[in-house]
Amino acid sequence: MQSWRRKSLWLALSASWLLILLRVFPVLRLKEPARRQAGSPQGWPHWLDTELLQSFSQPGELLEDGLQPPQAPRGGSCTQGACFDASRCRGGGLKVFVYPAVGPISETPRKVLTSIEGSRYHTASATEACLLILVLGPDTPAGECHPVPPQWDGGKNHLVLSLHPAPCLRIFQLGQAMVAEASPTVDTFRPGFDVALPLLPEAHPLRGGALGQLRQHSPLPGVALIAVAEERGGWRTAGTNFSACPWDGRCEQDHGPKQTHPGAMLPNATFCLIPGRSPDALHFLQALQAGCIPVLLSPRWELPFSEVIDWTKAAVVADERLPLQVLAALQEMPLTRVLALRQQAQFLWDAYFSSMEKVIHTTLEIIQDRISGASAHPSLLWNSPPGALLALSTFSTSPSDFPFYHLQQGSRPLGRFSALIWVGAPDQPPLKLIQAVAGAQHCAQILVLWSSKKPPPPRWPETAVPLTVLDGHRKASDRFLPYSAISTDAILSLDAHSSLSTSEVDFAFTVWQSFPERMVGFLTWSHFWDEAQGGWGYTGERANEFSMVLTSAAFYHRRLGVRGSERSLSRPPRTASTGWRQGSATCPWCPPASV
Repeated sequence: MQSWRRKSLWLALSASWLLILLRVFPVLRLKEPARRQAGSPQGWPHWLDTELLQSFSQPGELLEDGLQPPQAPRGGSCTQGACFDASRCRGGGLKVFVYPAVGPISETPRKVLTSIEGSRYHTASATEACLLILVLGPDTPAGECHPVPPQWDGGKNHLVLSLHPAPCLRIFQLGQAMVAEASPTVDTFRPGFDVALPLLPEAHPLRGGALGQLRQHSPLPGVALIAVAEERGGWRTAGTNFSACPWDGRCEQDHGPKQTHPGAMLPNATFCLIPGRSPDALHFLQALQAGCIPVLLSPRWELPFSEVIDWTKAAVVADERLPLQVLAALQEMPLTRVLALRQQAQFLWDAYFSSMEKVIHTTLEIIQDRISGASAHPSLLWNSPPGALLALSTFSTSPSDFPFYHLQQGSRPLGRFSALIWVGAPDQPPLKLIQAVAGAQHCAQILVLWSSKKPPPPRWPETAVPLTVLDGHRKASDRFLPYSAISTDAILSLDAHSSLSTSEVDFAFTVWQSFPERMVGFLTWSHFWDEAQGGWGYTGERANEFSMVLTSAAFYHRRLGVRGSERSLSRPPRTASTGWRQGSATCPWCPPASV
């Protein structure tokens, strides 16, 4: 026993002396990994989703390899404050002038010019513009570049725009000009000054654009987990053997079924593995359109519109040197996370990338935000439906003023509602309905839209709230016009033949306050695909599920009235419940339904 005590005492004394030596003599300290200085090249990418590899090695624990010296950024130390004169924009805000094309131009520059001229910022006078845009084409020979315009002034307050890799951009003397370039490299891109554009196909539409292809929110059994971008422009699906690394030849390959139509078919998979080379940036937009989560393998280009778009919500950046860990992490990703990423990818495609016009207008909105300040379009407006192109800062710069953002902010619209009762031929004055609505707790006013051929009665019943009679034009769509007499955000749309009690109105308004971006109503219909007619049909048959709410008795936000009704006529409604009878909204990301 005493021998064991001597050994314990000896070990304790030895450990104490060792700690003293480590503190006194720094030479004996264990060497720590050298810390990187700010601005030094990084071998690891900037992770968009650090949750994926929590169970694997951290980037700081691995050795760097293949570090390349960074290229010198173009334009020196140009920033928005140093190389852009914002005082020229203070009078009338952002005014944009685009230089006319010199000689024949291809289809892509023509679409760019048309999109700029159709924007709300365009001006035909170069003297009153605070931003002058020079468009470079993708097929212009280097020796025939656009001549320097007379207003160049060293490039100050100029934007050189190229939607494709242009030879002119490499030899052009940019000076203090901003650059909006497709898939710029991270070494030459100047954050906060340049604008990273997406690499678009030649046949990208001018307006509208193809809708996203996401049809099933949860992966079906027959849908591949992974699609791999091919060098020739196509896609191939990888098998489920996760001992393989499908993007290189360093381990066993399990290619699985192949898709042999390069560029012709969108990937039908949950994840899309995209290499980091710049030519592969075209696959990035294809994945967004298909609702396939982009998995970028050490990308060497700047992601499009990275200044305002939070790509952590729609894409994953992975390291190509960890193939097995990446595949395992994707396989174990929770379905709720998969659903959120796919929905965000579809929103970003529809909002900013589905047409040439949206890409150009997004570029101009980013520059406008720099001039107006960071509060012009908060990040929530950029990264949540309907997006910054529809939630204009000219209306408001506060997300609380838009019905789309109440749920994200955890708030609800307060106040009262205005009842708009439409009276068409040959309806009679809805006296009972007026009395029922006027007794509601939150009713602020009643407006009667008189569209009947008969003249309105000279006297109306006495009500506790103001009653106003408006002249209609005998069209049911007149109810969606933005009447100046409406003093509230909430509108209760009613037909003269609607039959509601006061308690039902109070309950419906309470439910609408929880879902202000939706329509909340009483009368429901469903839509279906009619094989005989080859189109969508609608039915009023009672069922446990429904996909739309009729405006003959429904609450909606006044900012959604006209656009919501037009949207339902331009494309089929989503197959999701939008009413209040089920007690909750099952599709909060869907647009408000209407007929």
